[in-house]
Amino acid sequence: MSTPDQKVAVITGASQGIGAGLVDGYRKAGYAVVATSRGIAPSQDPDVLTVQGDIADPATAERVAGAAIERFGRIDSLINNAGIFVSKPFHEYTQADYDAVTGVNTSGFFRISQLAIAQMLRQGGGGHVVQVTTSLVEHPNSALPSVLASLTKGGLQAATKALAIEYAGRGIRSNAVALGVIKTPMHPVEYHDTLGALHPVGRMGDIQDVVDAVLYLENARFVTGEIMAVDGGQSAGH
Repeated sequence: MSTPDQKVAVITGASQGIGAGLVDGYRKAGYAVVATSRGIAPSQDPDVLTVQGDIADPATAERVAGAAIERFGRIDSLINNAGIFVSKPFHEYTQADYDAVTGVNTSGFFRISQLAIAQMLRQGGGGHVVQVTTSLVEHPNSALPSVLASLTKGGLQAATKALAIEYAGRGIRSNAVALGVIKTPMHPVEYHDTLGALHPVGRMGDIQDVVDAVLYLENARFVTGEIMAVDGGQSAGH
């Protein structure tokens, strides 16, 4: 069971793929975890509290933060992992596409981050907020049109730096990982070779590659405002 000095991480989009990997990674690092997604199942681990809900709804953020404080008494890290990616030519996006992507990617970041930072400040300062974004923000690819990703995740990258500066004096750090294509259930196996070829290293990223990067940032006390490319060399060129 958790102890009073055990650190607590809140992870969104936590039921599968990168999010589930992050839950495992933070548990192995000794954190208690509050994990949320729309369909997340209860955990058998007493140090993992799951909360079902759509993070695009501010009420979900309120429930998640409230549950973290009620069960564990604190929030030390927030990993804004939940995200939706819709690749379409810009002129073909629908209002429903726009609402879905901005809902999860932008609104889903906003309220939970406010609540987590407020709690970190109540604890006396100190904490860490991490955004999961995409290398497409800085390096668009004509083969993968994704203006909604650029609009939302680009906003998160700008916010990452702004938060880092606003709260630097109070010990709260803010960083992001900008990902290439990661091998998750989102990508059918038959496309793996094609997707791998988009990266100079010739393969897709593994979930563990992302977990390792986030945990590096977690432990890098002098690093804040960093947008770390975890993209197999895409950001360096082609």
